[in-house]
Amino acid sequence: MDFISKRKLKYYTKEAIKFFNITLLAFGFIIAIVLIKYKPMYEVKLSGEEIGYIEDKKALSELITNNVENYQSKNIEKVELSATPEYELKLVEKTKESDESDIIIALQKELDITYKYYEIASNDEVIEKVDTLETAEQIVTDIKEISDEEQILTINEKTTKNIEEISTDTFEVAKENIIEKLDIDTTEAISNINGIKIATLPVSGAISSRYGSASSIRSSRHTGLDIAASIGTPIKVVADGTVTYAAYSGSYGYLVKVDHGNGVETWYAHTSKMYVKASQEVKAGDVIAAVGNTGNSTGPHLHLEVRINGQHINPQKYLYN
Repeated sequence: MDFISKRKLKYYTKEAIKFFNITLLAFGFIIAIVLIKYKPMYEVKLSGEEIGYIEDKKALSELITNNVENYQSKNIEKVELSATPEYELKLVEKTKESDESDIIIALQKELDITYKYYEIASNDEVIEKVDTLETAEQIVTDIKEISDEEQILTINEKTTKNIEEISTDTFEVAKENIIEKLDIDTTEAISNINGIKIATLPVSGAISSRYGSASSIRSSRHTGLDIAASIGTPIKVVADGTVTYAAYSGSYGYLVKVDHGNGVETWYAHTSKMYVKASQEVKAGDVIAAVGNTGNSTGPHLHLEVRINGQHINPQKYLYN
């Protein structure tokens, strides 16, 4: 009897092993078929709504950090993500592609953004809005210098979550608007720029392209004033200063920059020759270069730029008026 029992046990054990192997083989075969047609991906949801699929959660997390949490744009003070993405592992068709770009766009639409800008007011009446505190402070300083009357201008910091409330102007536009609204007489201020006395014109000639004009040869509005003159015409520096740059500079061609102090710079571009070097001191009327046609230029002329604290302004307000 023991012998029979042992044979039965051995038989059933073999059958069980055989069944297990067949089952395991069948299961592996099914998995192989599934993996041929499907692949694992993470379904990404936001507030319970599916916004896409991804293969790598770590890679998406880095994209969220760089493009959502650290989202940068004009006037932004603070950015917060209103909802946290949820992930669920699923099998999807092999042809399914990752939706990182669509997911990032969907997340950006859910950002809670606080914007900041600055109002310039006179007697509690808002007369201009600008993007930065530095711009507002420079405008107030400039207005006080050119106005005969004591102008009491205040600067108010404002925040909003509605970007449509923000309608700011650039430094030059805001300053000109304030001068106009306050009816400030600038006829005596035309001979100086931010306190820097203008002693001479750089060259004599006709204006061939005005500040702010559009052209097919440039991607943005004109940042300076073009004065037509023949090649070799001497270019004079308009005021005392220090040369900060004298070299070839891309579309500007051979370019000379002079720092006059008080944040005022003048740039002389497209020159054919430069007679000064960086760090050299110059006096108003010194010949610093010669008119040329270098860089992105349509013909012989001087491209003159005037900048205050790095922001270009209209040279024609101070020269060639």
